[in-house]
Amino acid sequence: MRRALLAAVLVLFAADCRALTGGVERREEGNLVIEGIPEIPRRIEERMIQYQNTRSAAVQDWSLDGSGLYISTRFGETSQIHFVGAPGGARRQITFFDEPVYGAAVCPAPSSNGFLFGKDVGGGEFYQLFWFDVPTGRYAMLTDGASRNGGAVWSNAGDRFVYYTTRRNGRDWDLWVMPAGDPDGARPVLEAGGTWGAVDWSPDDTKILVTRYISAAESHPHLLDPATGSLEAINPTGGPASYGGGIFSKDGGSLYFTSDENSEFSHLRLYDIAGKRAAILTEEIPWDIEGISLSHDGATLAFTANEDGIDRLYLMDAGTHEYRRVEGIPEGSIGGLLFSPDDERLALTIGTPSSTGDAWVLGLGDLSLERWTFSEIGGLDPETFSKPRLIRYETFDTVGAKPRTIPAFYFRPAEGDGPFPVLIDIHGGPEGQYTPYFSATMQYFIDELGCAVIAPNVRGSTGYGKSYQLLDNGMKREDSVRDIGALLDWIERQPELDRDRVCVYGGSYGGYMVYAAMIRYNDRLRCGVDVVGISNFVTFLENTQDYRRDLRRVEYGDERDPGMREFLLKISPTANASKITRPMFIVQGLNDPRVPASEAEQMLAAIRANGGEAWYLLARDEGHGFRKKSNRDYLTYAMVLFLEEHLLR
Repeated sequence: MRRALLAAVLVLFAADCRALTGGVERREEGNLVIEGIPEIPRRIEERMIQYQNTRSAAVQDWSLDGSGLYISTRFGETSQIHFVGAPGGARRQITFFDEPVYGAAVCPAPSSNGFLFGKDVGGGEFYQLFWFDVPTGRYAMLTDGASRNGGAVWSNAGDRFVYYTTRRNGRDWDLWVMPAGDPDGARPVLEAGGTWGAVDWSPDDTKILVTRYISAAESHPHLLDPATGSLEAINPTGGPASYGGGIFSKDGGSLYFTSDENSEFSHLRLYDIAGKRAAILTEEIPWDIEGISLSHDGATLAFTANEDGIDRLYLMDAGTHEYRRVEGIPEGSIGGLLFSPDDERLALTIGTPSSTGDAWVLGLGDLSLERWTFSEIGGLDPETFSKPRLIRYETFDTVGAKPRTIPAFYFRPAEGDGPFPVLIDIHGGPEGQYTPYFSATMQYFIDELGCAVIAPNVRGSTGYGKSYQLLDNGMKREDSVRDIGALLDWIERQPELDRDRVCVYGGSYGGYMVYAAMIRYNDRLRCGVDVVGISNFVTFLENTQDYRRDLRRVEYGDERDPGMREFLLKISPTANASKITRPMFIVQGLNDPRVPASEAEQMLAAIRANGGEAWYLLARDEGHGFRKKSNRDYLTYAMVLFLEEHLLR
């Protein structure tokens, strides 16, 4: 009788769940909430095992004595800090947490042996700062446990560090200084309102270079006196300009930074603090200068240039300002850029479309390059991985008298002549840029499913000049969607591509683009996959975390303005969901502080209310994307099944 009663209760509960989800059964597996997704066939899980057991490694910092590198990599569920002492040496895990660990900023004090790191809970991005003591293996939380904290920068003496925090009101990013080992001694040094971050300390630790971030197109650097709180604007201009990096020269009299002031691209510049003048050092490079790093002795500056989506490494003599490109670097992305304590080596993270990101070290004497980590690729043969071809396709408007072209990276399956089904991969941001990198999931789509993948950098993307970056702002939002329509036109003209089997995929702002493309080009698309995407610009702006709201208003428009509000509501996917008649797969993290889970829920309801088909996956322990391996594994299983059922057939 008890079993019969329990069975009846479960039947009624299941019926209630189906009523709440538009008749679609909801089930729960651990922290995952699953709706409309069939059981995953065992064959998919078995074939994906190799692809899901690839790893990557990223440089975090040199040890204080230069004997090795702290790196981040994953050997379990999440990325943690490891130590490696030699090229190809064994990786020794340092931190062991259920949540991913961010950064490892080594304290420069000679008497110290430890580092700062950041960690949040469940993807909520309310990061806390921790101190890790290497000799004892003990750690301690330094911040309040509730606000968002990060961007820690050690003073040169290593006796204190500066960091941002939202603890005052949950909205503004104030700057605080904390003495080493003394959380109770932390004090605010800047409470000016807005989004502030610390960049570098002057050599004598009396000044801090800080920046107020307005948008990807506008930021304002200042010199902060931490003793008095006084601010001095650096290189003020008459119009908006973007600033990046920022390093004091060895004598403290100058600053190296990047800026697009009076230029389409961000050049490396040298600013004379006393004379209040800036000089361009890389005018001959017609691309954005991104990462910069100065050797401890101040003699050598390393920087990278984003040249059409590919990073190039350069070394500059800080005395003469002459520079040269370093040849022989694997072609892809370059990050890290950390000089060893003795300035004889440069650590960097290198990733390519056919190899995972790994830690490398460049010898500055002979420019020899050594790979320090060899991250696993699940036993797969990297020679079989597809490498992209850069294409440019014409879109709807013109530049001067010529059609505007949109850059895109095109991955083609190695086997067969087609016509291949197509997956359009749209990046987020929107001030982002797709650059070639290794993705095991993408390689599975290409090699195992036989899909071509095209990753466009539609208008609004960074990397192609600030005019291009501003082409989708405000009332021009849907122009970037029209760039996807132009890509569909290009696909139709390619005999090796199947115009009748095209899927759009994207995350965050790319998720909005998926919705928008599915609405505008519903009859030309087979299906769409949205990951943490915006479904209604007004509700998004009203519900995103307080500390992000004004930053997003600059990009999307201010929903408090009646005219802009009307426009945002008009173009929002929730207002046009009835136009989507093709299957959708919607993915969301419950704790997402950027695009709240309500954005996914309301779009899901709108599609189903119109009789549309939508699979739904919600992770209770994730935020803006899936960071835990078990969650990512299930997501990729489900994506493969979705594509098999709705794209490949």
